[in-house]
Amino acid sequence: MFHLSKRQDKHRDSGRSLITLANPKSPIAEQYRTIRTNLQFTALGATLQTIVVTSASPGEGKSTTASNLAIVYAQLGKRVLLMDCDMRKPTVHFTFQLAGQTGMSTVLAKRTSFERAVQMTKVPKLHLLAAGPIPPNPSELLASPMMKQLLDEVKEKYDLVILDAPPLMHVADSRLLASETDGTILVVGCDNSNRDLVLKAKEQLVLSGAHMLGIVMNKRERGGKDAYYAYTYE
Repeated sequence: MFHLSKRQDKHRDSGRSLITLANPKSPIAEQYRTIRTNLQFTALGATLQTIVVTSASPGEGKSTTASNLAIVYAQLGKRVLLMDCDMRKPTVHFTFQLAGQTGMSTVLAKRTSFERAVQMTKVPKLHLLAAGPIPPNPSELLASPMMKQLLDEVKEKYDLVILDAPPLMHVADSRLLASETDGTILVVGCDNSNRDLVLKAKEQLVLSGAHMLGIVMNKRERGGKDAYYAYTYE
């Protein structure tokens, strides 16, 4: 189990705190690197090239986890793609202060190519595919042959692909993605999560055929303003 502090963002449109970028030598960033290392051990020689990061409910910190993990893998020298697959409430392009006019939705709808939609971030070797404009049919797009084709394409270009997926208990999107990828991380916000929903979320992932890599417990220190994470393995 690992603990790491996280600052609370003051502005909604500034996204989530990228502590691994803002202060890479901090103990918090070091714990993200520890999680990265232990994920590599968790793979046990199996392919771990595509990772879904999701949660049971909104507001539990999945996008924070996805973004910081993407950064620490890129800091290791890996070619990393972070895909914002939450086409209902996208946030990742705000986090990295990049454009959101094109992305997943326009690529899957064949309105633009991946090469035109993908963006470089200020982190070397880390690219972002934003969610793009909110479409009327996110689940259908993620279940389409075009999505499988896109995953095959990006696996040829990147060492690691991290997919920030929507909350499990609200839509089917994450289950669709989990069944097509190498592993899934479930983020749990201990100050606002519902235990029954978390258990149901995990059960749904298992039923979908997901390879559960572990659970990130997003907690708040008693009497303090900082939040922290704990990582447990399946």
